[in-house]
Amino acid sequence: MAIRDWPEGDRPREKLLKAGAGSLSEAELLAILLGAGIRGRSALDLARDVLAEFGSLRAFLTADRTRVCKTRGFGKARYSILQAALELTRRHYQELMSVGSVLQNPRATREFVQIRLRDLTYEVFCCLWLDSRYRVLGFEEVFRGTIDEAIVHPREVVKLALSRNASALILVHNHPSGIAEPSPQDRQITVRLKDALALVDIRVLDHLVVGDGVCESFAERGLL
Repeated sequence: MAIRDWPEGDRPREKLLKAGAGSLSEAELLAILLGAGIRGRSALDLARDVLAEFGSLRAFLTADRTRVCKTRGFGKARYSILQAALELTRRHYQELMSVGSVLQNPRATREFVQIRLRDLTYEVFCCLWLDSRYRVLGFEEVFRGTIDEAIVHPREVVKLALSRNASALILVHNHPSGIAEPSPQDRQITVRLKDALALVDIRVLDHLVVGDGVCESFAERGLL
């Protein structure tokens, strides 16, 4: 039976309009994005199928395009819809983070960097450039590494900070292992970057380490 033939109270879209998106299951939310099913399977059936096949919503949304497109009921068009929804989420948090000083909305900053970095299988080192009032000028990947290391060169970070006209910045990198505990190497490069940037009057406000569902702050730990 097609979803349109279900009782109104059971239809995902109608439930969302009545009770809000938070009242829906992951399968129901995914079904709304899919819009329609295929012969013999409703959109909700397809959503439940892929969640069972991939093991979780996160695993499905971050899966390789080839694998997703080979899944029954999916293809390039639906893969594109899902990726567009993810990118809208990232941009939403970036916009929240960019309103006023980052110090006024640290939660939005953390949520943004987690969304951007937590699912990467390799390590990246990024900078969140800030002006003199700690408003966001931009977010940029500066170095990319392997599964457990990204080589960071302080001179290059200083050059980029000056070219972006930054007065301050927040350092950000991920641990693909999922463990966000700062390593001795993380602490060492933080000190080197802080000292190098101080020579040109650019302040390092924090260094965030992104793991799996967690984001550790050097500033909160008193490591800056």
